[in-house]
Amino acid sequence: MSRRKPVFLIAGDPGSRRTGPDPLLRTVFDNCGVASPSIAYVGAASTDDQGFFDWACRMFTKSGSGKVTLAPTVRRFERRSFEKTCEGAEAVYISGGDVEEGNEGCGQAPPRSFLERPVSRRQADLWGFGRQHHAGPRLGALEDEDDSVGRLFLCLGIADILCDTHGERERWGELRTLLRLAPDSSIGYGIRAGSAIRVDPDGTVEPMGKIDRFVRQGEVVRRA
Repeated sequence: MSRRKPVFLIAGDPGSRRTGPDPLLRTVFDNCGVASPSIAYVGAASTDDQGFFDWACRMFTKSGSGKVTLAPTVRRFERRSFEKTCEGAEAVYISGGDVEEGNEGCGQAPPRSFLERPVSRRQADLWGFGRQHHAGPRLGALEDEDDSVGRLFLCLGIADILCDTHGERERWGELRTLLRLAPDSSIGYGIRAGSAIRVDPDGTVEPMGKIDRFVRQGEVVRRA
């Protein structure tokens, strides 16, 4: 079985005017250890949306990836096909979108059991690209009408951290809600657009770009 490799959580920047390769994606691809790594695309959080898939493919190939193949979890799901696609890729990408919906799609027994174990045959990375608000992946929080209340739901836990993406304009309301519902002293990471964090197998977190860090101390959530 291959050695566990880092997980990258990336906050995409769809509004960027960049015409060349994305440096964050290039860093992820370089970590795969092969030139032009092939990618298995898991689009549960975006309901295997074709438009989002096409957009991601353009971003990936422009930044140096090899072939990108959809591993369906919502439409046309078939266990052997899903596992074969992921096993045969140098990297596994889990799309952004609706976090709870994505967790339900990946939470079926076959995808969950596969994604939660190290990928055999390949030293494949597991990584995510958050286009919309993303709370998780250890715990997720759904809000009511304000940022002070919500409910938790369990996520895959591939990267054992609490985070959100693209919440800088709302002062990280969803992330603050998540931390209020999490245990005391929990740390949360706000990943700004165009930034990322790398989570190593030993739990070490490495910021890549602009990251806002918060901690819960008693009933107070503050910047750390």
